[in-house]
Amino acid sequence: MFTGIVEETGIIHSIAPGKASVRLSIRARKTGTGVKIGDSIAVNGCCLTVVRRRAAGRDWMLGFDLLQETWQRTNLSTAPVGSAVNLERALAAGDRFDGHFVTGHIDGTGTITRWEPSGKDHVLEVAAPRDVQRYVVSKGSIAVDGISLTVAALIRGGFRVWIIPHTREVTALAQRQVGERVNLEADLLGKYVARFVDLRRTRRRD
Repeated sequence: MFTGIVEETGIIHSIAPGKASVRLSIRARKTGTGVKIGDSIAVNGCCLTVVRRRAAGRDWMLGFDLLQETWQRTNLSTAPVGSAVNLERALAAGDRFDGHFVTGHIDGTGTITRWEPSGKDHVLEVAAPRDVQRYVVSKGSIAVDGISLTVAALIRGGFRVWIIPHTREVTALAQRQVGERVNLEADLLGKYVARFVDLRRTRRRD
């Protein structure tokens, strides 16, 4: 379980496609401290298991093996070597909880359609697939590349969020451009409510 509060950005060091999986290596500092093999880290919001870890100067090199399902379903497949990714270690018992409940299971990818400054803040608009959009509600929560954000408004085919300067500075959003893909995870509570409503409708028809 994660919170959507990004701890730092890491840098993709290498990508090595294989027959069974894709080996992803990320250079990190804060999130590599105290992490051990088998621990979970959200990389751009995608829950991945640490399978390799070694010191790299003041940093740590963290290795992950991605199955083809994960590789194809997330924007990690289009992230080039040298690009920044958002990192968050799994929530530990007793930790202070900010953000919202984020599982690290990506529902789909969206496309940035608007990303520009507005006063001191930035406005971000994302086109979302229909199976994700159905869970998005105004003033509700959504994770975009693992960042816990509040939906400011629903727009045709997507949604709008406002990004404060701090969020832009400490996350990989600073590198994002219009047309790029972002990982989306809808609010867990919204998915449960939608599921219950669907079941209720099905029972009524039966």
